[in-house]
Amino acid sequence: MRTGIKAVFLTLALAGGSLMAAQPAHADRVVVAVGPAGGVAFGYRDGYWDRAHAWHRWENQREAAAWRRANRAHYYNYAHTHRGDGWRAERWW
Repeated sequence: MRTGIKAVFLTLALAGGSLMAAQPAHADRVVVAVGPAGGVAFGYRDGYWDRAHAWHRWENQREAAAWRRANRAHYYNYAHTHRGDGWRAERWW
C-alpha cells in the first residue's frame, strides 16, 4: 500500500513539474524607450547626452518633442552649454 501511495505522489509531482515548465515566461518589467536608440541620459533644446557621455544633436524637432514628452524630468529647456558642458551628476537610468 505504501509503495502505491508513493507512486501516486511521484506521478503527481512529475506531472505538476511538467505543467509548471509549460507555462510561458513573463517579464517583470517592460520598458518602452522613446527617442534615440543609444539611450538618452539628459535632453536639452539643442541635443542630448547619451548614457555613454557622447553629445548628439536631435535628428529633428519631432524626435526632440517625443523624447521631451516621455521624459519631462530629464529634459532641460535651454542649450546644453547654459551651465558648463551640460552633463549632469545624477544618474537616473
